[in-house]
Amino acid sequence: MTPRERLVARLRGEAVDRPPNLSILMQFAARYIGKPYDQFCLDYRVLVEGNLRCSADFSIDLLNTMSDAYRETYDYGATVIFPHDGLPICTDHFLHQPSDLAKLKLFDPWQSTRILDRIRAIELYKAEAGDHYPILGWVEGPIAELADLRGLTPTLMDFYEEPAFVEDAFSLLVEEAILCAKAQIEAGADLIGIGDAAASVVSPDLYREQILPAEQRLIAAIHDAGAPVKLHICGDVTHLLDDIWRTGADIIDLDWMVDIRAALDKWPAGPVANGNFDPVAVMLQGTPEDVRRAARENMADGGDRLCVSPGCEVPIDTPVANLMALSEALNT
Repeated sequence: MTPRERLVARLRGEAVDRPPNLSILMQFAARYIGKPYDQFCLDYRVLVEGNLRCSADFSIDLLNTMSDAYRETYDYGATVIFPHDGLPICTDHFLHQPSDLAKLKLFDPWQSTRILDRIRAIELYKAEAGDHYPILGWVEGPIAELADLRGLTPTLMDFYEEPAFVEDAFSLLVEEAILCAKAQIEAGADLIGIGDAAASVVSPDLYREQILPAEQRLIAAIHDAGAPVKLHICGDVTHLLDDIWRTGADIIDLDWMVDIRAALDKWPAGPVANGNFDPVAVMLQGTPEDVRRAARENMADGGDRLCVSPGCEVPIDTPVANLMALSEALNT
């Protein structure tokens, strides 16, 4: 099976030759091709080169467009700097107070800077790889993007002190995320990832009442545009398992703290789990045999409703032998 056929079959509940490998490589991918990370973030050609090389060498079944959380943030107008070979830094939050919401305007993804760079990556993937690999577009989820624009602590306080501001901000942020997702689908993305990591730190009631409806609106619109959705909320979401599947996401990433079998037991037939061994203790610091053992344990727990990867991004200093070990575990 091709990687695209493998992932499509898994999402349909059909037989696959092996579980799809959906490992996230960003800083590792840049270093693997000898390029500084600021170039990976700013030049879609570097991002595409790194991911194509890693997907071929390590049997990864997805071409991703992820680099950092500040693409929409930058295009809204926030100040983001790009240190040489380092992670981007947002040096000044765009929304210092709720009244600053008036500054936040929808932008055209096709006339943007950093979202357009992501669109160009999708177009280049399609030109280079055709339909061999599924291409993953990406948007930030509502609480993640608000936290990027406002700061995490003020955002969490706003849920209680400025609920009308949060509601209005979510409305605009979801509308923009839909525009960005549709543009990426038009460019050739096969599915859209949503990063909403900040949701992992809220209570079940707050998630259910304020964040879940916004994620549902976003995911329903992406489905209407013709693409499945991969939801990524890294961190421990055990307390959200009763509700997270209600987003409608087709793939739900689970970090290493979450019990895959317990999650799937709570969810009805439909969503596929992705994960989820420890990216640091196993992938970075473990031996190849540790990686093989962890991957096999995940496969036993997830059965035919699992795609496999570390719980979050593959660390930059991960031994190549450990990535090869994951490929071996999936292929034997």
